[in-house]
Amino acid sequence: MTRPMYMEEKPQKPVKAAQGTELRCKTWEAEAALRMMENNLDPDVALVPDELIVYGGSGRAARNWRAYHNIVRALKDLEPDETLLVQSGKPVGVIKTYPHASRVLIANANIVPKWSTQENFDKYDQMGLTMYGQMTAGSWIYIATQGILQGTYETVAALADTHYHSDLKGKFVLTAGLGAMSGAQPLAITMNEGIALIVEVFEDRVQQKVNEGYCDILCHTLDEALTHIEKAKTNQTPLSVGLVGNIATVAAELIQKNITPDIITDQTSAHDLLYYYPEGNLQEKLNLRDRDPEQFKKEAQASIVKHVTAILQMQERGAICFDYGNNLRGQAELAGLKIRDDKGRFLYPGFVPAYIRPLFCQGKGPFRWAALSGDPQDILRIDKALLEIFPEDKMLDRWINKAQKSVPFIGLPSRVCWLGYGDRAKFGKVINDLVASGEVKAPIVIGRDHLDCGSVASPNRETEGMKDGSDAIADWPFLNALGNVACGADWVSIHNGGGVGIGYSTHAGMVIVATGTKEKQQRLQRVLTCDPGLGIMRHADAGYEPALKIAQQKNVNIPWMQQNNECL
Repeated sequence: MTRPMYMEEKPQKPVKAAQGTELRCKTWEAEAALRMMENNLDPDVALVPDELIVYGGSGRAARNWRAYHNIVRALKDLEPDETLLVQSGKPVGVIKTYPHASRVLIANANIVPKWSTQENFDKYDQMGLTMYGQMTAGSWIYIATQGILQGTYETVAALADTHYHSDLKGKFVLTAGLGAMSGAQPLAITMNEGIALIVEVFEDRVQQKVNEGYCDILCHTLDEALTHIEKAKTNQTPLSVGLVGNIATVAAELIQKNITPDIITDQTSAHDLLYYYPEGNLQEKLNLRDRDPEQFKKEAQASIVKHVTAILQMQERGAICFDYGNNLRGQAELAGLKIRDDKGRFLYPGFVPAYIRPLFCQGKGPFRWAALSGDPQDILRIDKALLEIFPEDKMLDRWINKAQKSVPFIGLPSRVCWLGYGDRAKFGKVINDLVASGEVKAPIVIGRDHLDCGSVASPNRETEGMKDGSDAIADWPFLNALGNVACGADWVSIHNGGGVGIGYSTHAGMVIVATGTKEKQQRLQRVLTCDPGLGIMRHADAGYEPALKIAQQKNVNIPWMQQNNECL
């Protein structure tokens, strides 16, 4: 069975987001949803735009080209008091609501838990009944590689501070993956003064990241790459080397050469075995995937076991190893490799419990915005306002200055920065005021990654090793979505499987458009307070002291905490 794509209905010209102030829809909110979906499919942004794949293996913006056109028509026809319902990339209904209600509600790849397996999803996907939305692909808030860049940058910075009490100067980092999201790795490492070797099977992806400025050098052999790395280590200069090859092969060769990197991680698409490429001739393996996907998956699993075995061996030799949330460890475990200790803990940790959870406890996460005008000057004006309103935040100042120097604008101009509870709402007002005054030329789309403090349940990633054992409790992302709808977000989504694969996570997304109106100002305040507030509530409920303190300091209304205080 071939997945129905209706390729004959694919537009003759590449899809690109409209820019400027002319509306094709009846509201800016519907126009924003349309432009952001188009932006997801821009050839400069998307991984495989002809197949509607945005990033993350098979994360799509729409189920197929027929569904895409139907979404476009529905958004153009949507009245100011109507809401579009999208089921796994297909518009299935328009309902009468209110002008202040959400304009679009999205559900992607959700399957009844007992049936929520990759095998069942693949069957339903082939039947044309669903699609994999990843996190920001199917929720139309992907902003190219920059979307994950600051999170990767902050993770690497936290690692450097934890283990070296400094930056990564002279440190050799081994990783893999130079796709749409994983392509942030080389720049995140060099921004922290490190030396990166990133292995990628597709040469064109390496070349694209070199062209964009995310990666410094392309190499075809390990020896050539190591020559560059040794020179950079000697000179203590940051460098990123993209090596065309297979990480399972390269990692094993490094073991044989008795070369141990200082740090090891990975961002291949291991969450879906059809997108983790086995060792061997790449074209032959791609042909195998088309001809015999089950055999391809078996070979992928074998390569994953070899890959993870090498990581564990390097860890024994002193390397700092961490998982970057692509379910590589989980796939190795399913293949029979021992990946946990006697207490059930992973032998090497995920990045959230190791480095990021303290930020989640403050309600911090990957806040982002995009300029619907298409003018980069709008983003730079907002950058200026950001630094003016938070002058004491040195981490933010460092990030914005580095981003302005090193991060290219791809597709609609955008920016990401990690802001916490209270600060998001405060800055939302600033953005809305800039739109109202005309200092930015068109409304600004405000959203975030689903990888946020209170919007995801993912036991192998964001909620790994929770203090109270609540790793798999999935109520929180549903409450996040429901809260954002109640507060007036412009589009809200609930997905299954983003980042780690079907059945391994539940997560929610939200987007709100700063249009400059007084009515939108109120909604911005409520949405941008509720959204990170769920992160404070979630981590306070799990017993994390920093979250409990933030809740008390900022008067987050948590009924059980009030009762406990009254009993004291």
